[in-house]
This record gives sequence, C-alpha cells and structure tokens, in this order.
Amino acid sequence: MLLLSVGAQAQYKVKVACVGNSITEGAGLKTTYPQALQELLGEEYEVRNYGIGGRTLLKKGDYPYWIEAKYTEVLNWNPDVVIIKLGTNDTKPQNWKYKENFVEDYVALVKSFKNLPSKPKVYICKPLPVFEDKWGITERIVKEEILPAINKIARKTKVETIDLYTPFLGKAALTYDGVHPNEEGAALLAKEVNEALITFKEAKAKKVLSKKQ
Repeated sequence: MLLLSVGAQAQYKVKVACVGNSITEGAGLKTTYPQALQELLGEEYEVRNYGIGGRTLLKKGDYPYWIEAKYTEVLNWNPDVVIIKLGTNDTKPQNWKYKENFVEDYVALVKSFKNLPSKPKVYICKPLPVFEDKWGITERIVKEEILPAINKIARKTKVETIDLYTPFLGKAALTYDGVHPNEEGAALLAKEVNEALITFKEAKAKKVLSKKQ
C-alpha cells in the first residue's frame, strides 16, 4: 500500500485550467498560449485549454461561457490552478448594455472555482489591448471600464491578477487582426502567465520539500 501511495504521488501532475474566449482557444495557431504555457511549466504540470471563441463573462451576454459544456468539464476536472481570461467580447454593445452585472457575474465565476474540492489557486487576467475596434469589440471600454472592474473583482474575491494589457501595449504586430495574438503573441501571453505562477510554484516546491523532511 505504501509503495502504491508513493507511486501515485510521483505520477500526480498539477492541473492548470485555462478558461477564456478565442484568445485562449487560439484557433488557427500552431501553438496556442496554453500549449506554450505547458512547455514552460514542464512535465510536473498538465495544462488544459478550456477557451471557447466568442464567449462572454456576462451571464446575459450573447454567448455566455456559463452555459457551455466546457465550463462543466473544467469544474469536474477539479483543477489546482485556474487562469481566467474573459471580458473582451463583453465590450460589444449587445453585451455591455448589461455592464452593471459584470462585477457580480465575475465574482460568481471566481467563487464557483474557489469552492471546488481542490481549492484551486485562481488568477484573473486583464485583457490584451484592442488595437483595432471590430466586431463590436472596443478598446475604450477595455481600458476605461474592464480594467478597473478587474481590479475591483480581484479585491472582492482576494485573487491575484495577471496583467496582459501592459506587456502588449504598442505591440500590435503580436496580433494577426488587431485583437487576437499570433504565434509570437501567444508565446508572450504564456510567458506572462508563467511568471505570475512563480509564487505558486515556489510554494508547491516548499510543500514537497517539507513532506520529504
């Protein structure tokens, strides 16, 4: 029994769930940001991509993430880490008319993960800049309303933010259409997320070391 227990611990991988919209899904890219993150984190981690194009954080949005099968899947996976990157599609007029629900809905989403048996470490991402307004996606709303809302949500839920806005400023060339990152952009996104996980990784290493001692 002891040998089986040790073997199970050795094989266990830290489960990282990437929740988001098309920027997370990375359709059409050879290497999506979750795939690039997997390479950076290494074999001790298992990264899964739960991104779905066009989805909103708002429950009353045109395509809410809440009703998707992938949302149920990520909850059932019981991850150790959850990276949430939503909000870009919420800036569309048909969605942002419900902006008064944005903070409340985001807090509810974070809590739905924090209440899982695995008690995952949850991070919420500040969206990338929008270099070209299109499909109703609007940079002004991202900058002036979404970013402050993310800070407010982080305070309410006591989670850390990952700033994906600042690192991309002035780097429209890292997108292929002014909204979605290209291969190089996905690599930068993964790098920023990986760096944000340093504290988590250090804490995990200390926990493993203390068990060995």
